[in-house]
Amino acid sequence: MTNTNDSVTSRYVVLVCIVATLGGLLFGYDTGVISGAIEALTARFALSEVMKGWASGCVLVGCAAGVLAVGPLSDRYGRKLAMFLAAAMFLISAIGTALPGDIWTFIAFRLVGGIGIGIASISTPMYIAEITPARIRGRMVAVNQIAIVGGIAATSFINYYIAGQGDQAWNIATGWRWMFAAGIAPALVFGALLLLIPESPRWLVEMKREDEARQILTKVAGAAFASTEIASIREALSGEKGTWSEVFSPALRRPLLLGIALAILQQVTGINVFMYFGATIFKTMSSSTGVDAGLLQQIIINGSGVFFTLIAIATVDKWGRKPLMLVGTAGMLVSLVAMGVMAQTMSDPTAASKLMLAFIVLYIACFGLSVGPVVWVILSEIFPTAVRGRALGLATFCLWVADYAVTQSFPIMDAKNSWFVAHFNHAFPFYVYAFFCVVLIAVMWRLVPETKGRSLEEIEKSWRHDA
Repeated sequence: MTNTNDSVTSRYVVLVCIVATLGGLLFGYDTGVISGAIEALTARFALSEVMKGWASGCVLVGCAAGVLAVGPLSDRYGRKLAMFLAAAMFLISAIGTALPGDIWTFIAFRLVGGIGIGIASISTPMYIAEITPARIRGRMVAVNQIAIVGGIAATSFINYYIAGQGDQAWNIATGWRWMFAAGIAPALVFGALLLLIPESPRWLVEMKREDEARQILTKVAGAAFASTEIASIREALSGEKGTWSEVFSPALRRPLLLGIALAILQQVTGINVFMYFGATIFKTMSSSTGVDAGLLQQIIINGSGVFFTLIAIATVDKWGRKPLMLVGTAGMLVSLVAMGVMAQTMSDPTAASKLMLAFIVLYIACFGLSVGPVVWVILSEIFPTAVRGRALGLATFCLWVADYAVTQSFPIMDAKNSWFVAHFNHAFPFYVYAFFCVVLIAVMWRLVPETKGRSLEEIEKSWRHDA
């Protein structure tokens, strides 16, 4: 009988979380769609290199604005409303970027989409963490990473299909518009399905709506679980104020600094260089492998990322957060050092391209196994309920700033006539990202506690006890 009940409640949690992860899917789609449209946009609006870069990168500015706004909003009005707002931003952006008559209108609506990405990057993992039992919380939060990678993968196929519907002139005039318009339908579906899922029970308890929270938690894992969780949440909230001053209080200084450090280190270990500049890195491989560089990028990033994130989902609640992070980051470190050595020492770039490709696959596989999904799991767990939106928003803001810094610095370090290339022959960026892998390993080994199998309230209590 117990097993049947566990099966029913687990099915309920999984269905609710799948709806929430549609925000991650749209996060991925809105992030990746520009890659297939940027060349047509450049031709359509006669963009300079500066404007081309701004049309691609302005979304990160919107992301940063979104994460700062959503923290206080979700703490005051609820996690579900925040996800509704993300759905609305995705819809407005999809419509607006499909119809612009000039590049500045396009950029304005891309900024709106960036705000939606920023909101979704916080509200979705936070909601999932707060509604799932500890025994499956890691897996459910990691599923959101699959949705993000899946959304990025979807752009590759959708953009390819749309581009094939006409010639180059048609794509410059019309094709790119359909690429952005393809986001309208999933945004509408996401918004509609949000009507069917409950609010976060932890937020409801904070708002003194315990009867509603009890009903939800009973569906999640039974009446006994609901009573225990509500008592634990109530006790934790009794010592919380839910203000910015509490976020920066001595009691929460350690989780806040750890959250910011993990968010920054997820980016400065180099993953988005392979996502944004993969074609540049892979171009020397095309002649020896016989495979188009763009196709290699799609296979490596999307395929390896999805496959190894699935492994992370299957193991994060069994092996724990720390073992996955330590093993995965060590694999990234080895890969980056190997890529740097090859880039610096090989005289013929195409001669070692297959070996270089193997280390790129290893790097992306290790990221998908660890740093990609597990950092989001940890960030969704370590902050107290009353300030989770604010604290997670601040950490994620730092993540997007680090993403922007990596995006802007890589072309400088890898420029043909730069000092870095003259002395390191394109290897310097790999060494920089490898150094930050060492930093991440040290932070995980010495400072981050294992959160596997612990309730959010138990994790919160440990911070206050240590303080």
